[in-house]
Amino acid sequence: MSATAVHSLWTTAATAAEPIAKIDAPKIEYGQLAPTLIIVGAAIVGILVEAFVPRRSRYYVQMFVSAVALTAAFAAVVALAANGYATTKAGIAAMGAIAVDGPALFLQGTILLAGLVGLFTFAERRLDPAAHGNRVDSFAAQAASVPGSDSEKNAVKAGFTTTEVFPLLLFAVAGMLVFPAANDLLTLFVALEVFSLPLYLLCALARRKRLMSQEAAVKYFLLGAFASAFTLFGIALLYGYAGSMSYATIAQVVDGTVQSVTPALAQTMGNDALLLVGAALVVMGLLFKVGAVPFHMWTPDVYQGAPTPVTGFMAAATKVAAFGALLRVLYVVLPGLRWDWRPVMWAVAIVTMLGGAIVAITQTDIKRLLAYSSIAHAGFILAGVIATTPDGISSVLFYLAAYSFVTIGAFAVVTLVRDAGGEATHLSKWAGLGRRSPLVAAVFAVFLLAFAGIPLTSGFAGKFAVFKAAAEGGAVPLVVIGVISSAIAAFFYIRVIVLMFFSEPGPRPDGRGAVTADDGGDRHRRGGHGGAGRRAPVLPGPRRSGGGLRALTRHGVHRTGGPASLGDAGPPAVPGGGRAACGQLPGVSVRGPIVESVLGECPMRSPRRGRTYGGQDDGGTAVIGETRTTDTATDGEALAALRRVFGYEAFRGEQEAVIDHVVAGGDAVVLMPTGGGKSLCYQIPSLVRPAPASWSRRSSRSCRTRWTRCGRWACAPGS
Repeated sequence: MSATAVHSLWTTAATAAEPIAKIDAPKIEYGQLAPTLIIVGAAIVGILVEAFVPRRSRYYVQMFVSAVALTAAFAAVVALAANGYATTKAGIAAMGAIAVDGPALFLQGTILLAGLVGLFTFAERRLDPAAHGNRVDSFAAQAASVPGSDSEKNAVKAGFTTTEVFPLLLFAVAGMLVFPAANDLLTLFVALEVFSLPLYLLCALARRKRLMSQEAAVKYFLLGAFASAFTLFGIALLYGYAGSMSYATIAQVVDGTVQSVTPALAQTMGNDALLLVGAALVVMGLLFKVGAVPFHMWTPDVYQGAPTPVTGFMAAATKVAAFGALLRVLYVVLPGLRWDWRPVMWAVAIVTMLGGAIVAITQTDIKRLLAYSSIAHAGFILAGVIATTPDGISSVLFYLAAYSFVTIGAFAVVTLVRDAGGEATHLSKWAGLGRRSPLVAAVFAVFLLAFAGIPLTSGFAGKFAVFKAAAEGGAVPLVVIGVISSAIAAFFYIRVIVLMFFSEPGPRPDGRGAVTADDGGDRHRRGGHGGAGRRAPVLPGPRRSGGGLRALTRHGVHRTGGPASLGDAGPPAVPGGGRAACGQLPGVSVRGPIVESVLGECPMRSPRRGRTYGGQDDGGTAVIGETRTTDTATDGEALAALRRVFGYEAFRGEQEAVIDHVVAGGDAVVLMPTGGGKSLCYQIPSLVRPAPASWSRRSSRSCRTRWTRCGRWACAPGS
């Protein structure tokens, strides 16, 4: 082979093509993109805060940065609308990638306000009792720790908090801002992934029930990945059909009004299979985010397992962004296929309304009930989408705004109702809530009435608007089915209201009761050491002479032997093993770290440890307890177990007791009430370390004399 032939295989400078033309710099309208840019910039700042700011200051810095960013972004949206970008100056920005018009600005403003309210629910740190003197929030102390591992326990003791949730929230909001404003399919998909990935992570960060939270996140991630894959495949088919990602170009090709037709485009324009299958896959991905049937399977499990603040934010903001994107795709990209997609959307709306309303009736968990409620509301909103009229668009936008704030408020109330294990989501624990916390129950009742569409509520105005638009668009049968579904949904909303206001708190096997964070006012605030101001449940306290035993009997603990006194020497057996030095009440079996709790009316010594627990009050009558625990329990679990034994109910009067744990010794105690000459003194040893040497000296006398008075409560001894 000659040298010339060899060299001809390579590209040389001599055979280079003509000089490349000058590439124009992209034109970016930064002012019109200001809301999104502010949020993205704040999210990046939040990441830098995690890297450089000391841990003890991150919470406050992140909260400040996030609140300022959301407020500034909303102000930017208002400024754009005031300058005419919602009407006369509406147009396309970022080289055709983003639409800046009235619907986009309205949806962005709604998302930002929902994000700001959601931010405050994320930042809440006063509902849960402090752990080792540190306030805690709804998120895991250390997300990378295995649930129940030593690293997780150490993170809790060290007071760690997952402040990464704040930049994750901002990234999710940034994606949601772009999603309904996207003007091409590529931008639509990028925005979808930008707000989906942070939500997958946030769903896995619950402080309590971490395994359920992680399971919910995995389900959401896997199903979301499938939905994203379908969406991307549909985008590829639409690109193959129209030869462009731009919404306007695809719409022109679908309508047949495209100006220039290339030979390749002429071949694909006649292939309706590419168009129909591609459009179906893209709409399928959007309906998954909306939570419409049959793409709703993720909704109940994710809503129940995710931290409640995340659930509220996700239920509101995600639905707003997804419906905005769905409106733009159907009204801007596929108006020429209206007669093809309308019948399909009819069917989806009908099964979504009926399916969500009917299945919600069978739910016993308040978060799952609200999940199926959101599914039914997705069907109601789809009725407005099907109208294909300007009134349909405006009705859907109003419905989304009203629904988003009602939803966040409802889930915020769910965080307030708590029992020993945290949030009390089972409906049985909401019985009688209107008597214990009338304000909280009344607020939640208003939200439920709005969901039901009762007149004079935002829900009624929204449903009336979408049903009116649907009827004017020729979907009268759909409106009839929607009204029937609303009546079915009203049943389970009213049922919860009746449960809260007209039902007695029913006894349950675990003896627990649900209270709210504001229940009882000062009765839930500590006056002792271990974290001032921390709320704690109320234990029954003796009301009169000999009332200790009667008080416990009233709460389901019955005496088996005769009355015991300090002089009794009979050694009856302690249930579960061991011997007691006097008569005692039967063991109270509970699930959890505490195997059993034995209560008696005299000092009791444990043969296993050789120590005396409990004490004697000023009146000569003592109510004493001995607690056996497993080796793997923690201090927090001990508190939860004691709460399960006693419940939250208390006698109304001056003599009440609160449960808490002494941080310094790691020991759980029950603080004594003052006045009346009677008291309840109950202590359990440390569950994670050997009991201190001073524990053996906490005899009847020390328990009586070493408490100090502070107001109407008796406080823990000084440490």
